[in-house]
Amino acid sequence: MVKIEKKKFGEEIIVEENPFSRFMFMNTRSAWIWLILRLYLGYGWFMAGIGKVTSDAWTGENAGTAVKNYLEGALARVGEGDVPAWYGWFLEHVAIPNATVFSYLVAWGEVLVGIGLIVGFLTGICAFFGAFMNISFLLAGTVSTNPVMFIIAVLLMMAWKVAGWYGLDRWALSILGTPWSVVQKKDRAA
Repeated sequence: MVKIEKKKFGEEIIVEENPFSRFMFMNTRSAWIWLILRLYLGYGWFMAGIGKVTSDAWTGENAGTAVKNYLEGALARVGEGDVPAWYGWFLEHVAIPNATVFSYLVAWGEVLVGIGLIVGFLTGICAFFGAFMNISFLLAGTVSTNPVMFIIAVLLMMAWKVAGWYGLDRWALSILGTPWSVVQKKDRAA
């Protein structure tokens, strides 16, 4: 019979990771998997962003034109069920009046997220902002590759400790003060 020890309220209880989760999200031997996903996602964001940054309708003389047309199209679909009403309010009262600002944010955000993922610098943070853009596009009624990109971004956020191992995070996170410690197999058993 297993004896269950009662803990006092507020006492810390540590729940161990299962072997699969430990391997995928905490072990550097899985870093090659995250490298492949990171490069795929980073390349997608970078290419989408470069297309916008070099477009006159996004960041040039007519900055804001493309994003305004896109958002007005999304606003027109509010009653159809593709775009939630609360998001329609946000588009109408915040995003469309500031289309030029949003145009630069999207274009350069995509480029920076792409670069960050490709070089493996602040991978978890870059994946978060990529996922944020994916959710924004999905809420505006654009499906395309956004669900797949969102899932990969969430996985990269979960694997932030090892996702940038083959990248700049290997050095940058320890310099920035991330509380990493190497756990030897014999230490885990103790």
